[in-house]
Amino acid sequence: MDAFHSRSGVRRLLLPLSAGVCAIALVSGCSDSNSNASNAAATKSGSAQQGSASKATGDLQGAYQTVINNVLPSVVQIDASDSLGSGIVYDTKGHIVTNAHVVGDEKTFKVTVANGEKVMSASLVAAYPEQDLAVIKLNDVPDGLKPAKFGDSEKVAVGQIVLAMGSPLGLSSSVTQGIVSALGRTVSESRAGGGTGATIANMVQTSAAINPGNSGGALVNLNSEVIGIPTLAATDPQMGDSAAPGIGFAIPASMVKTVAGQIIKSGKVTDSGRAALNITGRTVVDDSYKPVGVAIVSVAGGGAAQKAGLRAGDIITKVGDASVTTITSLSEALASDEPGEKVTVTYLRSDAEKTAEVTLGEI
Repeated sequence: MDAFHSRSGVRRLLLPLSAGVCAIALVSGCSDSNSNASNAAATKSGSAQQGSASKATGDLQGAYQTVINNVLPSVVQIDASDSLGSGIVYDTKGHIVTNAHVVGDEKTFKVTVANGEKVMSASLVAAYPEQDLAVIKLNDVPDGLKPAKFGDSEKVAVGQIVLAMGSPLGLSSSVTQGIVSALGRTVSESRAGGGTGATIANMVQTSAAINPGNSGGALVNLNSEVIGIPTLAATDPQMGDSAAPGIGFAIPASMVKTVAGQIIKSGKVTDSGRAALNITGRTVVDDSYKPVGVAIVSVAGGGAAQKAGLRAGDIITKVGDASVTTITSLSEALASDEPGEKVTVTYLRSDAEKTAEVTLGEI
């Protein structure tokens, strides 16, 4: 892969030079009388373009190194007994934000700073599996602890260059490079392998490599701002559910700050900002074992579903225009909504299709 990128880079550098030579030849008519002048002009033009390209490469490389120097000291490795992950120093008081699936069921952790010179102990403040985020706190805060700077999620744009920093495969202080590939992705996390099963909206898709151990680390722009926490890598069922190269997802900085701020202040999330029907449900299947909806097992007293007249035994098949066939698809249908919004829920009761207008509650 490195060799391919190297050849590709050289090809891009040479293409403008080749185009320049052809243009000069066409303008001059390539006659014998001005061939020497043409060659000299082409050589001069090529040298100028190579010099410009070298300067651009040097500027970009310098920008990468500046970002790494600024942010990497704020990225730590987290040892959660039976797993390794990454985290970001959130403030000077020793709070570190990471993924909930990194901390798992553990309450105490070993934290290694970027230079690897010191291993510190930390304790869990709280985890919020619904958004796959957690905060831990160093038991003894070292001098010079450097918090990361979090960016504005509204300013993140497709095509921006980003760096992913963390401890992939236990290789601490690793950095990979890519771009923001897409925004606003809704992604459901598997429970397999210690995942939380969360459905997370508005995720940042990136081509920067995200491998096991990167979870909880930093996705950073060239302004040295954390714009997200790398959390998931897409899997390809045709490749045995192995990671699909170049497709990773990060929780946006806005959600990270919202959740971490509440945990640090109150010890828990007091306002999730996430919509819910306030039910417990299960996926139902037809005679061919094909998922066809979500059966309501129970409704919370005074919750959104009960207020709208929904009850146990009803089978939800649509929320708004989104089809609902499984618990996961129900979560995805609600992921972009907010508490207080009104939605039309289509459901089956005694095999008859009905609809109800529901004012959404909160998780």
